[in-house]
Amino acid sequence: MSEHGDVQGRREVRIRKPYFDLIASGVKTVEVRVAYASMRKIQPGQELGFVSGDERLRTRVIRVSEYETFEGMLAHEDPVAIGGDLGKNPQELLAVIRGIYPPEKERLGVLAIGLELISP
Repeated sequence: MSEHGDVQGRREVRIRKPYFDLIASGVKTVEVRVAYASMRKIQPGQELGFVSGDERLRTRVIRVSEYETFEGMLAHEDPVAIGGDLGKNPQELLAVIRGIYPPEKERLGVLAIGLELISP
């Protein structure tokens, strides 16, 4: 299965454990991804399964917003809904996101995916 594979009609994406836990707790309601062609296919109403190790969460996409940069995205999105307590310092959150995605990936565009938890 690829990182962004489809499993039983539900798309699954891998996520780092701290962010997985934030989704599970209901704090993280916006997932940020680079706008790869495969990620651009995500639509409102679609189920997304998040995977971290052996753990899985089911969510539903409620919206997808596209931005040119991470900085532009943070100017319009709630940083706490993206990074929990880390979002209380948007510049620190920006540094963490850019540590995950190098500049050449950011140039592809940025997606902010609004989520609602279906089940833990």
